[in-house]
Amino acid sequence: MKIIKYFFEFIIIILLFLIFKIVGRKISSELGCFIFKIFGSYFRSKERIFSNFKKAFPNMGSDLQKKYIEEMWCNFGRTFSEYVYLKQFRKYPELHIKINGVDILETIKSKNRPTVFISGHFANFELMAMELDRKHLNIAAVYRPLNNIFLNPLMEYWRKKYICTNQIPKKIPGKLGDGTRELLRAIHKKTNIAVMVDQSITQGEKINFFNEPAFTTSIPSQLVLKYNYQIVPISILRENKHSFVMNVHNPIIIDKIIDTELSIGEKINKEIEKMILKNPGQWIWTHNRWKI
Repeated sequence: MKIIKYFFEFIIIILLFLIFKIVGRKISSELGCFIFKIFGSYFRSKERIFSNFKKAFPNMGSDLQKKYIEEMWCNFGRTFSEYVYLKQFRKYPELHIKINGVDILETIKSKNRPTVFISGHFANFELMAMELDRKHLNIAAVYRPLNNIFLNPLMEYWRKKYICTNQIPKKIPGKLGDGTRELLRAIHKKTNIAVMVDQSITQGEKINFFNEPAFTTSIPSQLVLKYNYQIVPISILRENKHSFVMNVHNPIIIDKIIDTELSIGEKINKEIEKMILKNPGQWIWTHNRWKI
């Protein structure tokens, strides 16, 4: 039954992409916002989203919570509509994005220090790896393959063509993707790695995230302790409907004598928490981040 569901989802998404391409970027952005605000909750659990908000903001009033959730769906819809414009984003970055912290990127290049860039699903999250690649940072992006077997090849094609060529699929038990060997090859070449650390996973350490235990990827901490990588957080903000600000933060301070995978994971989660607290309406709250 799932394969039939995925096929119909694929047909609907392709039709939407065609409409987005025809009507232009700005109109498609508004359309995506409208569609996701109306229909988003039919595809993702309302209960999970409200539960996630309660964990992060236990004292937030319901009106403000609803406002942020509506902002999330709108941003989600705009980002969805923007996939058909990745070529334009790549070709004309000055028209849509400003980068703070370029000096940090230049230092990474000049010192040739292998770096793992960490972030989460904020604003149009795809643009972060794109800009790192455009800055010639020799980047490999770790990504989670989509469950939809019809849609996933298209997304992989777009990511490799317009975001960065070196795409490494996460290993997901029983599903698509096992990029372990590819990741190890990239590490041995001292390739810089970009990884989203905010998604739900079924393995790794359980580390507090907004004071609630959540499985947390160990990729960044292992890169630090085993391969002498540094960790640089990056974030992105949709400044208005159609433009973005990407922030490159200072490297996380780590003492390799004292710090462990657990303590590094705690520092990483704190960085993501700060990003979410700053712009709660631009993080995707639909992930089952605190799964048991």
